[in-house]
Amino acid sequence: MERTVEQDALKRRECRLLDLFTGGLAGDQVAYARFLTELAAMLRGYFRNRLPQQAGDVEDLTQEVLLAVHNARHTYLPGQPLTAWVHAIARYKLADHFREHARHGALSDPLDAAQDVLAAPDLEPAQAKRDLNLLLDQLPDRQRLPIVHVKLEGLSVSEAAQMTGMSESAVKVGVHRGLKALAAKIQGTR
Repeated sequence: MERTVEQDALKRRECRLLDLFTGGLAGDQVAYARFLTELAAMLRGYFRNRLPQQAGDVEDLTQEVLLAVHNARHTYLPGQPLTAWVHAIARYKLADHFREHARHGALSDPLDAAQDVLAAPDLEPAQAKRDLNLLLDQLPDRQRLPIVHVKLEGLSVSEAAQMTGMSESAVKVGVHRGLKALAAKIQGTR
């Protein structure tokens, strides 16, 4: 199955962080320092998206997670995705943050706010898939089917040609023109 550019970038980031982390566990201080620096940048982005008006809290939470990762590094299970392990720690720290602010009356409805923040990442893929399907439905079959088979399902051009009854060159042209049409629709020029 063909992967998207974003999936490849995530995979490369996961591998890089894992290499730096395991190097640090093996005693390479430079690798561990680099791991913490790169992780801090990721965490700041994660918290900034969830707490856009609270810059001080973003930095505090980032430092708390870095400390928690450092203190719990022995609990990481090799073979498991490192970013998922870190993300779980970050979610717990964020939930703690919301609970603490709720005690001090900083949030008007803290329980709902915490649930919304924690649930938001789970909804994004479903919303994106729905939006993509709405856009694809606007394309003619000669463009939509090649995109679905080649780009989304990961079939080869020849496999897509056999499934659709189109020639291989027609599949390639359909993908190219369909992606161009989708880009135009997204930009609102059509």
